[in-house]
Amino acid sequence: MNELDFNEEVENGVRCIIEDGVKVLLQGLGEDINREGILKTPLRVAKALREATKGYKQKVNDVVHGALFPEAGLEGGSGQAGGAGGLVIVRDLDLFSYCESCLLPFQVQCHVGYVPSGQRVVGLSKLSRVVDIFAKRLQAPQRLADEICTALQYGIKPTGVAVVLHCLHIHFPKSESALPDTSHQGWVKILVTSGSGVFEEEKADIWNDFIRLLNFRGISKEIVHPGVAHQSWCPSQSCNKLEQSNSAMTNAVVSILKSLGEDPSRKELVGTPCRFLKWLMKFRNSNLEMKLNGFLRSRINNPSPYGKVGDTEDLICSELSLPFWSQCEHHLLPFQGVVHIGYYSADGSNAVGRTVLQSVVHFYGFKLQVQERLTRQIAETTSSILGEDIMVVVEASHTCMISRGIEKFGSSTATIAVLGRFSRDPAARAEFLQSLPKFCSA
Repeated sequence: MNELDFNEEVENGVRCIIEDGVKVLLQGLGEDINREGILKTPLRVAKALREATKGYKQKVNDVVHGALFPEAGLEGGSGQAGGAGGLVIVRDLDLFSYCESCLLPFQVQCHVGYVPSGQRVVGLSKLSRVVDIFAKRLQAPQRLADEICTALQYGIKPTGVAVVLHCLHIHFPKSESALPDTSHQGWVKILVTSGSGVFEEEKADIWNDFIRLLNFRGISKEIVHPGVAHQSWCPSQSCNKLEQSNSAMTNAVVSILKSLGEDPSRKELVGTPCRFLKWLMKFRNSNLEMKLNGFLRSRINNPSPYGKVGDTEDLICSELSLPFWSQCEHHLLPFQGVVHIGYYSADGSNAVGRTVLQSVVHFYGFKLQVQERLTRQIAETTSSILGEDIMVVVEASHTCMISRGIEKFGSSTATIAVLGRFSRDPAARAEFLQSLPKFCSA
């Protein structure tokens, strides 16, 4: 067996281990692993995790070796130039990494710079590749910054290296409540730095030059000091342990960690299986009851007269920006965003109230889902509450769009469902769409 065949066999073996672990997790969620929608989920998850942790198999020397070029710089006089101590920066490197505390992906915007020495400079693309090696591992922000800094210091032997990371981690929603915690919309954000050589001193003038160049790109100068660790930046650190531990699911997560090349006994990873399951079990099949009060039950049994065909006096009304959380059933990765609901009303009011509609959104969100199905389910249920004429728009950000090798940072997805008059009247659809907020926090 040649080396290529051997490596392929090892890779296939690793994927099988991950796939088997994912099947155990899906069954623990109460899912049918043979259901068409999730039949290939174990394979998709395995591919995504292998892509996201390929940095374990890569070495900095393989990237840097042969990429150093002579650049003499100034021959005399005073001042700085590229090969004689001038600052070189690569800004706005968009990356992602998997959080070692909860196994969820987090976004990273990296800025890296160095001061050349020995009349040597490195190819600029190599800086990005070195950064990516360490991002494609289970990480915490400060350690990621430190590892990048140390690797470049040893790899290209400059006068100094500076690294600034702007990291964004998804918040953890509360599934126990009928409504999501709206104060936790958006992302947990942190800015960390690391410096070596001339950047080791946090008050060095060279740091001021670096930060001023970042300010041109809108990066705040109020950054944390180099070397300051943030142990609790991940929201999972505040989660309590699982009330009832599922040993089979826990063992599945442990086997996945091992297959990725990690040591589950490493102190930073000891609680990771528990924290990941705490997140995942929020989306357990049918574990959340929709809070329907007596009035809502009567509305479903006796549909609203709003929106009957021919009732031309009705007004188009809306409930906008209802937040939701969900879990992609194809990749077991979170997505979150907002829901907008349009409907007809004779007096321009919502008789059932925003809270009831939010509970409907919450109910269908907290499941293994796909956005298209979520949109349809919300439309069908609200049509029983507000009348048969319904339009639903769902806007969402999917972490699977950044963590599977696609890396479409900042992208969002919109889906639409229309019933009744909205399906027949382009002017009605246009009027509702015109009312949507121009910038939604998805």
